[in-house]
Amino acid sequence: MTFATRINQAISRTGSVTCVGLDPRKSQLPAPLREHIRDNSPHAWAKAYTQFCCEIIDVVKDIVPCVKPQAAFFEQLGPAGMVSLGEVIHHATQAGLIVITDGKRNDIGSTATAYADAYLGSAVAIAAAGGDPAGASPWGSDALTVSPYLGRDSIEPFVDVCDQRAAGIFVLVKTSNPGGGYLQDLRCGEQMVYQAVAELVTSLNVDRLDADGYGPIGAVVGATYPEQLAELRAAMPHSILLVPGFGAQGGAADDVRVALDDSGRGAVINSSRGIIFAHARSEFAEKYGDAKWQDAVRAATEEMNDQLKS
Repeated sequence: MTFATRINQAISRTGSVTCVGLDPRKSQLPAPLREHIRDNSPHAWAKAYTQFCCEIIDVVKDIVPCVKPQAAFFEQLGPAGMVSLGEVIHHATQAGLIVITDGKRNDIGSTATAYADAYLGSAVAIAAAGGDPAGASPWGSDALTVSPYLGRDSIEPFVDVCDQRAAGIFVLVKTSNPGGGYLQDLRCGEQMVYQAVAELVTSLNVDRLDADGYGPIGAVVGATYPEQLAELRAAMPHSILLVPGFGAQGGAADDVRVALDDSGRGAVINSSRGIIFAHARSEFAEKYGDAKWQDAVRAATEEMNDQLKS
């Protein structure tokens, strides 16, 4: 039971390719949560972040395959925020969701190994693969986003841990931000840098394929570049794609469908702000508002599911 097998099975079970990004921000939390902050301390905000993210998990757990907590927003709060991140990951795992921690980690040698050992491997995944769940990582993530720009030897330690713990990684190949092309679109001989990274991802996956032809090394490819998304789907046939940029960043359903394989699997499409702060969107504000923000989250998730199915 590899990471790729688990995420494709979760897509089939839920009928959804939506990944809910958990990006808590102080100023955008629903009023009922902000009103309980008395001393403006990191501990108080961390408690609010935990409640916010766990309640989101509770309302989407049966209609999406995975969630993606963004580590940076928790790190802003210091040690209290990191405790909150751990609680959120644990709650999502207990709810049956696959957890992709968005940390964009990497380094070389023993440092890369330490990052991989820290984040990769949930007890649930290891047990499903027939291993000893006591060998799970401290953070317990199913997958981690990883930067490739230190080279192949910086990614291989993550791949080794994926093999040991039925985990996965998502390598940054073509990101959704407007400035990504500064490096990713540079020509490197006969190809662009992002194309060279895609080749590396494919080469790392080729000996690690499950019955559906997918390996544990996924790729981040933004919805904001639909032509490259189609190109990279073809170039990385063995990779689960993590597609950011849907909704608030401008990516539409027609842009991201090319990320899916013929069975409607093989990719998850991330939305963060458009779902978790849906209570503030004009189409949901009057019906739900801050008082029913959880219902707005559910409605926005169902809306995205419907858009991607239509």
